[in-house]
Amino acid sequence: MRNSLRFFFSVPLVLLWLSVSVVSALGNSLPAADDVTRGALLYDKWYAALGQPAPEGDMPLWSAQTTNTRSGPDTWRCVECHGWDYKGKDGAYGSGSHYTGFPGVFGTQADVVAVLKGATDPGHDFSAYLDETSMKQVAAFLQSGLIDDSEYIDTVTLKTKGGDPAKGKTLYEANCASCHGLDGAKIIFRTEGINETLGAVANRDPYRFLHRTRFGVAGTQMPIGRDLGWTPKDGVDVLAYVQSLPTGSEAQQPSNVGQDSGASPQVGGPPAGVAGGILTGILAFLGTFGVSAFFLFGLVVLGFLVVWALRSRK
Repeated sequence: MRNSLRFFFSVPLVLLWLSVSVVSALGNSLPAADDVTRGALLYDKWYAALGQPAPEGDMPLWSAQTTNTRSGPDTWRCVECHGWDYKGKDGAYGSGSHYTGFPGVFGTQADVVAVLKGATDPGHDFSAYLDETSMKQVAAFLQSGLIDDSEYIDTVTLKTKGGDPAKGKTLYEANCASCHGLDGAKIIFRTEGINETLGAVANRDPYRFLHRTRFGVAGTQMPIGRDLGWTPKDGVDVLAYVQSLPTGSEAQQPSNVGQDSGASPQVGGPPAGVAGGILTGILAFLGTFGVSAFFLFGLVVLGFLVVWALRSRK
């Protein structure tokens, strides 16, 4: 009888150890965040993606041009020089207020990490701001994540070429409407002093729309087309539909309005930042511990019942 009791008490402990080991192994085997997506967020606004304050003053190379009159944080963003279509002076930023004369990065064969360390120009040295991992993620995005959107967007009208609004409507309503509203006016974007609906953003800068639909907005949580399994054509279909939504700014400006078409709120996912990561880890541990404890309790009760039944038979 004593050996039976030892057996039934030891089984739950062994199973608990096995469950913890399995959970730990699964945690260690989970893939790292998609480097291409992370690199795209860094390309958009690296200091927001890293949760850092924006550098003070203008980026050192900014003084090499005089046509783009922006200053401060915007001058440090990759996209402000190289564009949302990644073609710089040879693309959508070849004229207008964003023009700088800087080249694009589409199809680059350069060693991106070396360029970010200032190998080609000391003024382009980001070593004080980006660690090695972040630089490699930017490289991953530039070398394997870029899409030539001239295939999908008419450069004159800025409308989609071959977009399917009906399919886009289905995707939009399933993944976007809960935050942006069915008419795209639930969130009003603040862009250089102008209030815009999502429809206005899609019509004014479709390249920006496609980039952020695929990869998200730096510093926020939102559904990402790449994570949802959307093809480039799916994103174009959503763009085609959103371009048909109201473009006025009649909606009341909400308190969460942002800058530079970046007003998307945090939607789901774990809290951002170090504190959020710690909280997420604690909650995950408590969840695993709770399940294991419940399982252990059940086995102990089962063991007592079996022992009681055996003793009753005797």
